[in-house]
Amino acid sequence: MKRIIPVIFCFSFFLINSRVSAQEKLSLQQAYDLAQKNYPLIKQRELVKQTAGLTIENLNKGYLPQFSLGGQATYQSEVTTIDVPIPGFKFNPPGKDQFKILADLNQMIYDGGVIKQQKNIQQKNEEVNQQKIAVDLYTIKDRINQLFLGVLYLDEQLKQTELVKADLNDGINKVKAQVENGVALKSNLNLLQAQLLTIDQKKIELNISRQGLINILSFFISQPLPETVQLEKPLVADIIPGDIQRPELRLFTYQNQLLGSQAKLIDTKNFPKVNFFVEGGYGKPGLNFLKNQADFYYMTGIRFNWNFGGLYTQKKEKQLIEVNKKMIGIQKEIFLFNTNAALAQQVSEISKYQQLIATDKQIIDLRIKVKQAANAQLANAVITTLDYLQDVNAEDQARQNLIIHQIQLLQAKINYLTMSGMQ
Repeated sequence: MKRIIPVIFCFSFFLINSRVSAQEKLSLQQAYDLAQKNYPLIKQRELVKQTAGLTIENLNKGYLPQFSLGGQATYQSEVTTIDVPIPGFKFNPPGKDQFKILADLNQMIYDGGVIKQQKNIQQKNEEVNQQKIAVDLYTIKDRINQLFLGVLYLDEQLKQTELVKADLNDGINKVKAQVENGVALKSNLNLLQAQLLTIDQKKIELNISRQGLINILSFFISQPLPETVQLEKPLVADIIPGDIQRPELRLFTYQNQLLGSQAKLIDTKNFPKVNFFVEGGYGKPGLNFLKNQADFYYMTGIRFNWNFGGLYTQKKEKQLIEVNKKMIGIQKEIFLFNTNAALAQQVSEISKYQQLIATDKQIIDLRIKVKQAANAQLANAVITTLDYLQDVNAEDQARQNLIIHQIQLLQAKINYLTMSGMQ
């Protein structure tokens, strides 16, 4: 109750006008599903998908022919001349004013697998980002647990007020008859009636607190809930420890896979590249530099390129990736350590509350017997109204303890399932 009760008091007076809805019953799993479905963060899923899709589409453009157009005009201080006389041959040097307009068409034949690996990295990056969203969405379950269990606690409290009211009304009827017969003072009757009004006040407070939590729960699930909505108490079986199935573990896996793809990209960037090209242009001079006039020309062939500069940094880049993998491994180890410690605590809590509940039931049985005896004694004017009221309050307190421990037990079980990712 350390987490439930503060939530109840915080929202006791937080009221929002609620509309009548067909949602007359709500289970914890339905609340999970609706909260995650309507949480604003869910909108990022589609944006992450679109981002990855657009990036991959752009990468695919790398397989298409690449066209470029350029040109230049120059004036040179000197040009190539031939000063050696050659019989029967006259060489006219090119002009110092030269220009060219060049169109280049490149078609990639082999890029070493760079584009393919870049696409793979984008897919892995999308998986990582989508899983980060899943991790953030999973945290909503903890908020839903608090609100849901808070309402269940208040429902049990409201039921208990009806039991106390029944005991008080029974005592009032007996004392009223005694007052009418002159065997009891009117103050005795006033004491019970005042206590009855106090219980009515408590009921009002509980109903207001309940409505406040229902309105907050309605806000989280984006569904209007009527005041009379019934929350179905989860039926949680005995906890059987198993493997942790939290979304964080899948995130660690995806992050490692992304780093693995980045390591492969380092290798592919150092592979040779082969392109088919066609160049066409118009310039002065053309390909025949001995012809001192503007002309059209073209050239086609295969380009081969192998840049060895990446080999200098390849080893260090891979070492950085390995360091990042180790960091992810440490984060995973820390996460599992903390989660297992929290689960062990919940197991201990479950055992504690199970034992307390067993004792609570024994105490209640004894308190009921004491109250029943006090009821008979009150009818015979053997005890005072104050004595009877003390026995009623003692039974009420015993039942209150049982309610608290039952909700705490349910909370510990649900917390275990949520922490372990088993629900």
